[in-house]
Amino acid sequence: MNVFLWILQAVLAAMFAMAGVMKSTQPKEKLEPRLPWAADFSAGTVRLIGIVELAGALGLILPAATGIAPILTPLAASGLAIVMVLAALTHVRRKEPSAIVFNAVLFVAAAVIAWGRFGPYAL
Repeated sequence: MNVFLWILQAVLAAMFAMAGVMKSTQPKEKLEPRLPWAADFSAGTVRLIGIVELAGALGLILPAATGIAPILTPLAASGLAIVMVLAALTHVRRKEPSAIVFNAVLFVAAAVIAWGRFGPYAL
């Protein structure tokens, strides 16, 4: 199970890192064609979401890999799960069911990591 959690952490971290870099470095106008929800938020909020996702991605890997404050890994997973709940609520409001399913998958992955790293497979 530990190997499974590491693989899940790496995949989830890669996904959130790519999304975080994209949202935190590109102008809102360039993001809107690919991320229509961005039109509902200010440029600063979209950038903040990107920074939070990038920080969460780093938190999934670095503390566990270095052994420095490994409690941050399940905390990062918990934070990303919360981000996915908030994202799903945005997509519910916008009536975007396919995006809700994607958020749900990422939520489950983050929740499994949080459960495993807080509980039986803590680092």
